[in-house]
Amino acid sequence: MRVSVIDLLSRAMDAAVLRQRVVANNVANANTPGFKRSFVSFEAHVRDAIARRNVTSASFQPRVHTDKSTALREDGNNVSVDHEMVLMAANAIQFQALSQQLSDRFSMYRYVINEGRR
Repeated sequence: MRVSVIDLLSRAMDAAVLRQRVVANNVANANTPGFKRSFVSFEAHVRDAIARRNVTSASFQPRVHTDKSTALREDGNNVSVDHEMVLMAANAIQFQALSQQLSDRFSMYRYVINEGRR
């Protein structure tokens, strides 16, 4: 199955939206005893699928994982608000870049369609 660039960009944006929600949930639970932070994996799955030349729609599904391996505080919580805020800022920049690429792609199609009519 061949996945289009538009589909990949769209799924990457969906992953960024999910990542933002997960990070926001981590920050909201920063003071909850025993809470373990979650994170979203997406890009690694895409890289692996491309490297294996096994590109399917399942390769482009973001996955939420719980980080159970660490504890920053005595109450078992492993959320670092500073780290989460950095992730949130980086994710926002990535979303903007993906959005711009998708917009550029549509602009290119629009140009081709309009110039093709002349």
